[in-house]
Amino acid sequence: MRMFLILLPLLLISLSFQVTTTQFDGVWLPIENIADSHVQEIGNYAVSEHNRQSGDNLEFLEVISGERQVVAGKPGMNYLLALKSRNANGDVGRYQTEVYEREWEGYRELKSFFQV
Repeated sequence: MRMFLILLPLLLISLSFQVTTTQFDGVWLPIENIADSHVQEIGNYAVSEHNRQSGDNLEFLEVISGERQVVAGKPGMNYLLALKSRNANGDVGRYQTEVYEREWEGYRELKSFFQV
């Protein structure tokens, strides 16, 4: 029992360090709650910004899966999202997008957007 009480704090410190370093080493982690309003908002932004840049007329429907990555070296978060959108003909397609965000500044940047 005494050995357990000695090792427990070391184990917790080790786990804490691993979680902290994982957040900053560029690892993509799955987004658990894909229905989260913020995640859906980022998907909507991606479609709107793609339309603005390309002249397309896609309608955002929903984010269907995604991952996020804490950006090492500069504060912010990358989102890699799979989403559904409808084109002007009414056809629904699947798209992949990457968005960089600094939420506290209200800054977003569309890094990529393409149909899959």
